[in-house]
Amino acid sequence: MNQVGSVVVKKAARIAGLSVMLSVGVVLAGCQSDPDIDISKLAAETEPPEVLYNQGLANIKAGNMGEASRKFDAVDAQHPFSEWSRKALVMSTFTKYRLGRYADAISTGNRYMSLYPKSEDAAYAQYLVGLSYWKQISNVTQDQRNSVKTIEAMERVVNEFPDSEYVDDAQAKIRFARDQLAGKEMQVGRYYLERKEYLAAVSRFRVVVEQYPNTNQIEEALARLVEAYFAMGVVSEAQAAAAVLGHNYPDSQWYADSYALLQRGGVEPRENTGSWITRAGRRLLIGT
Repeated sequence: MNQVGSVVVKKAARIAGLSVMLSVGVVLAGCQSDPDIDISKLAAETEPPEVLYNQGLANIKAGNMGEASRKFDAVDAQHPFSEWSRKALVMSTFTKYRLGRYADAISTGNRYMSLYPKSEDAAYAQYLVGLSYWKQISNVTQDQRNSVKTIEAMERVVNEFPDSEYVDDAQAKIRFARDQLAGKEMQVGRYYLERKEYLAAVSRFRVVVEQYPNTNQIEEALARLVEAYFAMGVVSEAQAAAAVLGHNYPDSQWYADSYALLQRGGVEPRENTGSWITRAGRRLLIGT
């Protein structure tokens, strides 16, 4: 199990509560000793909330996440707004996440946050929402709406629960999602560049430089701006992009290639104080 999975599971166990877990062990042991009892088929319609909740925990312990999720949902449906319901909502979010039912986990986690935004488990519920979006991020050739949603969800973890144990990983997930968004812009920009649609390409690379300067796409974005502007004959902007690239990443292969391209045209990198690229370059220095 990776570090993220370990944190998620440990927190779920803490929410369940040690004393409750101990009682569940007894329940589970009793069920396992009676061949006529199948814990996956225990009735959920008329049980008290603590019994349903314990059955949910027993099913987790037995590895029956789907049945556990149904038990926790039954607590919420039959005993809404109770303390048992509050705890069951968190555990329901957890089990749905573990089952890969990410849309359901997001819906349940968001419901928890709307009802209990200041509770002791709110940071965990919000983190599970963020993880559920993060798990659905696709490669940069596909739609990146889940990257946007990951950033929104994890920024809420960072901003509203700055002292929680999830902040570091939330920030890591934000960085990853921003890299994906920048990568998507680069992928589209390269598409236009290959087809010599230079203005369209520049607009995409500009987004990366201005909106995603601290991602792993920035060096290539600046180099592609040099290439696109130079091909358009807008030499001063090509020089400005190369100057920013060289100032921030002097040892980069992207800078070496950009410098060589300009030299073939008889020019060198040069700052242009009137260029948007130079202004963006100053912000890049501040950000690093």
